[in-house]
Amino acid sequence: MKAIIPVAGAGTKLRPLTYTQPKALIPIAGKTILSVIVDQLLDAGVTEFVFVIGYLGEKIQNYIAKTYPNLSCSFVTQSDRRGTGHAISLTKDLINEGEVFIVLGDTICDYNVKEILSSPVSQIGVRKVDDPRGFGVAEIDDDDMVTRVVEKPLIPKSNMAMVGVYYIKETAAMFEALENNLDSREFEEGEYHLTIALEHMIQHGIEFKAFRVNNWFDCGKKETLLSTNAILLKQMADKGQSLSAEHKTSVIIPPVSIAEGCTIHNSIVGPNVTIGEHSNINASIIKDTIIGSYAELEEVVLHSSIIGSDAFVRGLSQSLNIGDNTEIDLG
Repeated sequence: MKAIIPVAGAGTKLRPLTYTQPKALIPIAGKTILSVIVDQLLDAGVTEFVFVIGYLGEKIQNYIAKTYPNLSCSFVTQSDRRGTGHAISLTKDLINEGEVFIVLGDTICDYNVKEILSSPVSQIGVRKVDDPRGFGVAEIDDDDMVTRVVEKPLIPKSNMAMVGVYYIKETAAMFEALENNLDSREFEEGEYHLTIALEHMIQHGIEFKAFRVNNWFDCGKKETLLSTNAILLKQMADKGQSLSAEHKTSVIIPPVSIAEGCTIHNSIVGPNVTIGEHSNINASIIKDTIIGSYAELEEVVLHSSIIGSDAFVRGLSQSLNIGDNTEIDLG
């Protein structure tokens, strides 16, 4: 079984973090967004991966090589960001025919991957939302069969948003639809969405069934990223997984994830805090925050913040969103 994971996006809503770090590599609950997705698929038996890279793509390649040295994988470069449909079309020569699992690289979902892979028909992951106008939407019948998919409809006929997880059995038909629609230039604001090809397939008689995910975390914004971090930390703690070593001069309030090589002195850390490797924290109070690797924090009170790798922060109580290689003195 092969999986396609598009990770070519620039992550503009998470800037300045994503000026120097791909969104998929932001730390979350002791992992990265990308590793959460890859581990979930590996556990279900997916054996081959195709990553569609672009912006800062070499960092994705280096991360995969370091973290998954034995992973069977390929990389395809999307030089022009023309949407998910275009990204998927670039993988045609690597996928050929058969079945494929597609997971967008900024989306974490809670669902049974093995159950989806055993389905006799293609599947689309959905989740009920209050306002579906900002999403791709699936219209489904009483048997959960998908009758139509629409990208960001002005007047939605369904509140079932597509979460960015797709199991495609008719791979050849998908690539044919992608190619035909790209040639006809069916674009929306400069982007060609995978939704257009899926709708083409549905209208030509290919069956898709909708499956509901238990949780859906779109990690494209600071608020949802912090919320996802908190939920995943709690889930890991509930499973009894150790997320932190002892730091004798500090108070650690779970759930937290503190990576190897960190030093924490005279501080209160937690709840809902993720700290990357080899970061140093002194005389600080931190909660509901994500901190990258090799960061230095001194005499700060932080909440609802994201601090990039190699950042230095000293000073006052703030809510921050700081990119990599930044130095800030609030004193």
